[in-house]
Amino acid sequence: MAGAPLFSADKCALIVIDVQDYFLAKLPLDWRRPLVERIAWLMQVAHILEIPVIATAEDMASDGPLVPELEKQLRAGANVHDKKVFDVCGQSGILAAVRNTGRSEFVLVGLETDVCIAHSALGLIDHGFRVAAIEDATASPSPHHDAGLRRMAAGGVILTNTKGIYYEWVRDLATHARVKSRINLPMPEGLTL
Repeated sequence: MAGAPLFSADKCALIVIDVQDYFLAKLPLDWRRPLVERIAWLMQVAHILEIPVIATAEDMASDGPLVPELEKQLRAGANVHDKKVFDVCGQSGILAAVRNTGRSEFVLVGLETDVCIAHSALGLIDHGFRVAAIEDATASPSPHHDAGLRRMAAGGVILTNTKGIYYEWVRDLATHARVKSRINLPMPEGLTL
């Protein structure tokens, strides 16, 4: 696709959206653990490469916190934004956090593909950012995942997968070796590097 250069670690931030037991429970049981593992793994890669990570949880009083596996991947003192809207850009505190990263590219993972991921991706594009959604690190119950991916693609969001964004971020063998040597999480199911 013309005009769609690779995403760069020094221009990117990762946004982890609404990975809460409330939303995970809507997914088939065999999707849940692999999804959380891929997101946790990407968060760890982001930290190694000094890519900012923003995390949200929707209406925490009602829907609960970010799952513990991801909470422990956040940097000490990091805030999980209590999201009350579907588009992260629709809440001033989250939009300020997005802008405060100083980054121009955003990579989205989490739940649910056709609602909060799609609304956030399109909202970020409306604010002038480049956006990628990670197909195998986002989810909605079928057939809504595929519908969300189609909606985002039609709106200019780049769709890729965990392996694809990893290699866009690392770019060379030396960086790949450095990152692999520092990751302390097991390789997510189905992911080979």
